[in-house]
Amino acid sequence: MSKIHKDMTKILFDAETIQNRIKELGKEITKDYEGKRPVIVCILRGAVVFMTDLVRAIDLPLEIDFFSISSYGSSTKSSGIVKIRKDIDTDISGRDVIVVEDIVDTGLSLEYIYEYLKHHNVKSAKVCVLLDKPKAHKVDIKIDYRGFDIGNEFVIGYGLDYDEIYRNIPYIGILKEEIYK
Repeated sequence: MSKIHKDMTKILFDAETIQNRIKELGKEITKDYEGKRPVIVCILRGAVVFMTDLVRAIDLPLEIDFFSISSYGSSTKSSGIVKIRKDIDTDISGRDVIVVEDIVDTGLSLEYIYEYLKHHNVKSAKVCVLLDKPKAHKVDIKIDYRGFDIGNEFVIGYGLDYDEIYRNIPYIGILKEEIYK
């Protein structure tokens, strides 16, 4: 077993479980957007692995764009201050937009994204998240498509990182506290 795998206390979702859930989400989105051409906006960097598998599970014509924001830095907790690092290139005005996010913690980043989309006059905005931490929410937010609910553990793998590592692990696990404390 490699070093990065030994840094976990527990595997929450194995690769097969994740892929099965993504297929279900893809079917839901395909049904909900029948006859439409949504713009998938991937929140970098954590959601890129999830988004890649998700768009392959959606049987619709669609566009992909990327938005990069930061509220974590090298910490394990959201700072609550959201910064745009890379803006969307596609004109989303009057379009159906699906935001793809890796994890919702406090909800502050997602609240910021909803406001951003509102100011860009999108036709509709929905959110698809791989992981949701409902007990950590600081604001009331709407999540339209949810992969899994989790507790307040610090999770890594399948695109999620700690200090920019562990994204390449094909499953989701809980990072040992001694790694980040």
